[in-house]
Amino acid sequence: MPDMPTIETERLILRPHRLDDFDACSALWADADVVRHIGGTPSTREQSWARMIRYAGLWHHLGFGFLAIEEKSSGRFVGEAGFHEVLRDIVPSIEGTLEAGWAFSPSVHGRGYATEALQAMIGWAEAKLPDRRMTCIIAPENAPSLRLAEKLGFRQIALTTYSGKPTILFERSAENSVA
Repeated sequence: MPDMPTIETERLILRPHRLDDFDACSALWADADVVRHIGGTPSTREQSWARMIRYAGLWHHLGFGFLAIEEKSSGRFVGEAGFHEVLRDIVPSIEGTLEAGWAFSPSVHGRGYATEALQAMIGWAEAKLPDRRMTCIIAPENAPSLRLAEKLGFRQIALTTYSGKPTILFERSAENSVA
């Protein structure tokens, strides 16, 4: 099984999920504000459990995945970020890419944690998986995530639909390295 990294930034610790993260993870995905642009439906505890187990499986089988994000100053779980392979039914296909994703507790929105965490994850991916294409999908009405993607060097490559909803597909190239 590939090593799951622990990455420290100035204010955050990105680390593998632990079983004791489950309640915080479940609360994050049950929050209507968090999922408003990510499917729109809060997750049940059962769905959140499946999500946490899927994270471990991604690392085990693919060598990448999501990490829990802990605030250094408080030690509390504040979100998740990383890469996944979802085998989405989307055109154009993004299979085989490192699909970036992130979700943060509304209590930390506006603090720059998403930028800090994603810059660290992208740096890790560029070092460990340098030949992998990076993508992300974002709902057109999700202005904060659209700004974040552009700040991280992702560029829009298609306006498409996913699950019957308009979706913007982004790609990040090596030339768009994180500042």
